[in-house]
Amino acid sequence: MKRRLALSLILLLLLAGCATNNKVTNTNGIDKLQADGEKVYVGFALDTLKESRWYRDKENVENKVKELGGNIKTLAANGNQDVQIEQVKLLINEGIDILIIVPSDSKTANKAVQLAHDAGVKVIAYDRLIMDAPLDYYISFDNEKVGEIQAQITLDQVSEGNIAYIGGSKADNNALFFREGAMNILQPLIDSGDINLVYDKYTENWSKEIAEKNLRGFLNNNNISIDGIIAANDTLAGAAVNVIGQNTDIPISGQDAELSAIHRILAGTQTGTVYKPIDTLANQAATLAMDIANGNTISTETTTNNGSKDVPSILLEPVRINRDNIEETIIESGHFTKEEVYQ
Repeated sequence: MKRRLALSLILLLLLAGCATNNKVTNTNGIDKLQADGEKVYVGFALDTLKESRWYRDKENVENKVKELGGNIKTLAANGNQDVQIEQVKLLINEGIDILIIVPSDSKTANKAVQLAHDAGVKVIAYDRLIMDAPLDYYISFDNEKVGEIQAQITLDQVSEGNIAYIGGSKADNNALFFREGAMNILQPLIDSGDINLVYDKYTENWSKEIAEKNLRGFLNNNNISIDGIIAANDTLAGAAVNVIGQNTDIPISGQDAELSAIHRILAGTQTGTVYKPIDTLANQAATLAMDIANGNTISTETTTNNGSKDVPSILLEPVRINRDNIEETIIESGHFTKEEVYQ
């Protein structure tokens, strides 16, 4: 592990050394190591590109920043918080004017906020909240509502019996929001005795392999049946399908509207998913970043407490997806083409 981390850091430093040395000093007194140095320079620190949805975020944020007249550099840490901190340092040293970050770890990412603030750079948490830090802005979806929709997708098919909840990474604060939302729906039914929550486990790194191992181990070691599954995202829903089997009528929900999940919904092995229009999220995040960097007045309608402050927040509405509304949502929005969906 240490060797892989060392190699990753060496690679990052080499990449930094290859930056175009066209120096223009930003408002914080740091030289911008980029071409067209007079433009706003946005740093985008991504947790990972292992899941397909994050490529869409990357492309949409980059395109919108450039459309608005800025430059942007994106680095992905592939789930390693130590690497992400080093990437943030590199972006700061290259003279970024604003940092957008999808934290690898919602708690320890507060170090990234401190590093940015020490350099006079404001920070936008993208999709995932950073905890216990004087964060400047947070833009995401109403993730508690996402969890409520996930639970309702499953419970609309099974109103009583044994339910399994497959949570995401506990290091991702969104996973906590999703579960909280799901429990808003589940708890009254648990209290009434209609629902038994027989499996309730977070999944390290949102790993499909770990989720499969955990669920399979539970079923092998317990003489119990499962009547419905709520999975915190579509990757974990796919893990549940692999364990339960393709020929089942057990309702399974997910989130992210991944193409594989859309195919499972059409095939009947996944009941539904929650669509979070990524282009809307990305466009608003890029616009917010450019407005902040340009000194424009910023207004938000709500705040989210992160343990340090009430963070000015933009929270977008998630959309429930089932096989009956795929065309009017997923296809009409351009999330996927008709050919991709029905291939």
